[in-house]
Amino acid sequence: MENYDSLFKSVRRAAYKLALVPDEKINQILLALADAAVENCSSILEENGKDLERMDQSDPKYDRLLLTEARIRDIAADIRNVASLPSPLGRVLSRTARPNGIELTKLSVPFGVIGIIYEARPNVSFDVFSLCLKSGNACVLKGGSDAEYSNRAIVKVIHSVLEKFDMNLYTVELLPAGREATGVLLNAVDQVDLIIPRGSSGLINYVRENAKVPVIETGAGVCHTYFDEFGDVEKGAAIVNNAKTRRVSVCNALDCLIIHSSRLEDLPEICSKMEKSHVLIYADAPAYKALKGEYPAALLEPVGPDSYGTEFFSYRMAVKTVDSIEEAMEHIMQYSSKHSECIVTESQEHAELFTKAVDAACIYTNVSTAFTDGAQFGLGAEIGISTQKLHARGPMALEELTSYKWIIKGDGQIRS
Repeated sequence: MENYDSLFKSVRRAAYKLALVPDEKINQILLALADAAVENCSSILEENGKDLERMDQSDPKYDRLLLTEARIRDIAADIRNVASLPSPLGRVLSRTARPNGIELTKLSVPFGVIGIIYEARPNVSFDVFSLCLKSGNACVLKGGSDAEYSNRAIVKVIHSVLEKFDMNLYTVELLPAGREATGVLLNAVDQVDLIIPRGSSGLINYVRENAKVPVIETGAGVCHTYFDEFGDVEKGAAIVNNAKTRRVSVCNALDCLIIHSSRLEDLPEICSKMEKSHVLIYADAPAYKALKGEYPAALLEPVGPDSYGTEFFSYRMAVKTVDSIEEAMEHIMQYSSKHSECIVTESQEHAELFTKAVDAACIYTNVSTAFTDGAQFGLGAEIGISTQKLHARGPMALEELTSYKWIIKGDGQIRS
């Protein structure tokens, strides 16, 4: 493989050329890629199978690594959805005229080159490329060794489509799966404009601590649902079950149910739907007492020292009992990763208090946290869920993959 410096320069040139490609052609490429993903489903699944063979099925990453025909069809649908969205480029963000006649326009533009570091999520290869292409960015992909075969197969399909449209193949580049490539990417100052990590808190922390290139943190999600003293049991049971069991390997899955002490008698009903999924509950003393004899004994354990603040990625969940909404918010403040937090309540006052006081990218009232990712905000496919506050927060889609520049027009003005 050619040296990294030459490679990054080639990607930079591709980004420069990409900025000149009309949106109509970009959409044609994306639609062709969606078709190609489905047409090449068998070969992609075959390579994905090689990755799956190397991973223990009990590993929380297994579900993220797994590709199926249905998931590839969903990926293709997301790509078509991105193609249908308006271009985020060239948007006039503001326009003003100065007293001296100078006209200032703030215009949305691509970042240029975006690097993505991700673990066992081969779908990211498709998602990232489609969003980067639509937003005028070239992308450098650094997948983990656990998805090496899958990522290679996907990028091969992408390159075949780019070639058909006479596009520069360096518009997307997949780095080797080894650790060396990660270090090089993190230090590619002046070659890569932005790095977005996708994966565990360990990966995100490593990238943040070692990168010299600007980073947007995404992914780590320790998510809570607070069942308030004014919560509706039917709504609460459905929301808790959906947030916990719909897909346990995602970052917006429920990790801790907080319940007001006055509603402990409703806890068995709130948790009852999760029995079918064999969800193991770590309950504090009041919650354990309320669930004992009502929830399967084999799935009920006392809360442990690591039960709170843990992103389980599995059919496990903690329960915390509180005596007030203020205590619930204190617990969230202590353990939240600032991803997605929910309150179940019929009190407008408590809903507004929770929404105002809780610090997270996404705050839900009477809605499952399952909606934070998977194109549920109508943004198209997401490149990640930002848990920081600079530039982007929450689901990152097309608009979040742009920066801006100032266009200054005049008629010979000079500064005295």
